[in-house]
Amino acid sequence: MARFVVALFSFVFALLALTVEAAPLQARQIGNLQCNIARLSIVRNLAQTGNLLDQVDTTDPTVATAVTTAQGGLTSAGDGIKTIAGALLTGQKAPADARDQVAAGLQTANDALVGLNSTDPAVANTLDKLAAAADAGSRVVSECK
Repeated sequence: MARFVVALFSFVFALLALTVEAAPLQARQIGNLQCNIARLSIVRNLAQTGNLLDQVDTTDPTVATAVTTAQGGLTSAGDGIKTIAGALLTGQKAPADARDQVAAGLQTANDALVGLNSTDPAVANTLDKLAAAADAGSRVVSECK
């Protein structure tokens, strides 16, 4: 999972680096500085969430199930981000369903973890980083118009 998230982060970072010299007609989709910072922030926070999730003690079956569900949510969110990045690379508008997929993936991960009565600090750290990813996603929506 961690390798996937790091690869996703690298892909999006490379994508943003490649699109800097895009034609002026595509500038609207590439976004301003605040937009690109928000985009990088969600990718970074998503990667860090995945890394923290890997540190959660899964010896308890309930926790293991929640972690598996949360990993699925993070994977879905990452897939949505890849779809958006692919659209931006080709000069297309970011698909609304991909934005919805990112939001749903983050919500799935949050729902899976928030109900755990775990004393494992990795759960709390993961939830904090997941909240930061969701906040960055909200900033992408507001900044990247």
